Formats: sequence, structure tokens, C-alpha cells
Amino acid sequence: MSAPRTAGRTPPTRTLPPPDAPAAPVRKTGRREPAGRPRRSRRGHRWFTPWLYLIAPLAFLVTFTCVPVFSLLSYSLTDWDGLSPTSAYVGLENYTELFTRPQLFRVFWVSLFYLAGSAVQIGLALYFATVLSFNTRLRNLFKGILFFPYLINGVAIGFVFLYFFQPGGTLDTVLHWVGAGPHLWLGDPDLVNTSLAGVSVWRFMGLNMVLFIGAIQSIPAELYEAAALDGASRWQQFRHIIAPSIRPVVSLSVILAVSGALSVFEIPYVMTGGANNSQTFVIQTIKLAFNFNKTGLASAAAVVLLVFVLLITWLQRVLFPDERVEQS
Repeated sequence: MSAPRTAGRTPPTRTLPPPDAPAAPVRKTGRREPAGRPRRSRRGHRWFTPWLYLIAPLAFLVTFTCVPVFSLLSYSLTDWDGLSPTSAYVGLENYTELFTRPQLFRVFWVSLFYLAGSAVQIGLALYFATVLSFNTRLRNLFKGILFFPYLINGVAIGFVFLYFFQPGGTLDTVLHWVGAGPHLWLGDPDLVNTSLAGVSVWRFMGLNMVLFIGAIQSIPAELYEAAALDGASRWQQFRHIIAPSIRPVVSLSVILAVSGALSVFEIPYVMTGGANNSQTFVIQTIKLAFNFNKTGLASAAAVVLLVFVLLITWLQRVLFPDERVEQS
């Protein structure tokens, strides 16, 4: 056999790219694509994927928030008794009646007692949160004790404090030991709102305390160590480190306190039913709807309360804007 003929053939030559040419992109298969060819993105075919996860939350939001709000607005423009299948459109007459009857807005004075109680509540919660954030003996036990009232149902709390404030009850027995006489805590118009506001302070202080503790524990420990080396006392650490750092959480607590003071319902409703000048705006709205069958007027009152809460929240944000705290 003759050998293969290779003489006279020129081997193929490979042209090298210039040194400054961009490298060709590499696929996952290891093969190199020619430079300049755009890579096809598969993300463009899945733009709707995030919306699949948002379907359920948006459905709940529309069903339980948007639809009730629009229904409330539509009811506030009618003269509906809440039972008949038809209702008469009256326009803004319900709002006119609300603002031309001062007795419907006198109940807002009761909210001032709860607003004052909220200030006491935030102050106590801030104090206990600061103390329990440092090395204190049995601090977890005290955290649980102070937070426990918030876990109890509001109706149950109302019935418990009915026995606490009744004549000759627990409070009068304790005061008798120090020589103080009995009082009509829920029957005296001068004491009833103070007593109810005290119950509200006892119940909601634990929630604010937990919020403050979480904010305080997020502060870097190096700041406390540097302050201790500089000889700063606990009060100076609170004033210059803790207070500026938890300002957004305090602002949130103030918003919750104001909205809660305007919409107090379950504790005074269970304990007094709104008697002895303890009627709040929400209790009055409930009575308009179910006792006097004025659902249209009650809906207008609910819309006014919603606007008040939103307006106060907006004013609080404008007057006391959140400042970004740089922890260094």
C-alpha cells in the first residue's frame, strides 16, 4: 500500500483576534459564543411571575378594605335604616346634620382622657423598655408580666375590671387599708373616664414596651461601650443614644395612640355602655346605626372619624418628619 499523500498540502491557519478585542461570552455548556451576538433573556417571558404571588394579598385587600370603604361612602349619602331593601339618596344631608348638631361632637372630649392616658402609657413603656434592655435580674419574667395584658381579650378585661371598680371591690378594699374611703369609680361622671383610661393604659402598655425594646436592642453595642468608657451615666446614654435612635418607633406609637384615643370602643362599651358621660364617638356611631336605625348617618360619622384619623396622621408626619439616624 502506498502512503497517504501529504506532501504539498498547507495546514489550515487560525486567525487570532487582536489583543484589545472583547472576549466571547461563555455559555453554561462551555462553548464560546461569537462576540457581538446578543444573549436571549428568558426573564422576559416571566414578567407576570411576581403578580402570581400578589393575587391573594390584592384579593384580600380589595375584598376587606376597598369594597367596605366604598360601601361606607355610598351608605353615607343615603337615608337608609339598615333593614329595608331600598334607600333614598340624600346627598350631603347626613354630613350637614353631623356638623350642625354639636352634641354629636361633644363625645370627642371623652377622647382627651384616653389621649392623656396614652401619653402616660408611652412614658411608662419607654421607661420599662429602657430598664429591661440592660442587664436586669429576671428581666424576661418582667417582660412577660408587662406584655401579658395585651394578649387578653378586651371583653374579658372589661368584665374583670367591672369587679375591680365596683363599690366595695378590689380597689376600694386596697384603698381602705390606707384610710381612703370608697368611690363610685364607674358611677361618678368625674371619675369614670379616668378609670376607663387607666384600664386602657394597663392593657396597651406592654405592646409599646415590646416595640421600644426591639428598637433599643437594634442599637449597636459598641455605642454603649464607648459611652461607658467616656463616663456617661444611664440617663446620658438614654438621652444621647437611645432616644435619637428609636425616634421612628416613638413616632409610630404616637400615631397609634392618637388613632386609638379617637376610636376607643370595647372597654367603655363593656364596662359602662357609654353611661355617665363615658360615651365615645364609636359607641355613639354604633347606637345611631343599631338603636336608632340611622345607618346612613352612622356611616357619615364613620367617614368623618376616618378623615380625622388620616388628617392627624398627616399633620404628625408633616410637623415631626422621620429623620434618618446614622449610628456610628
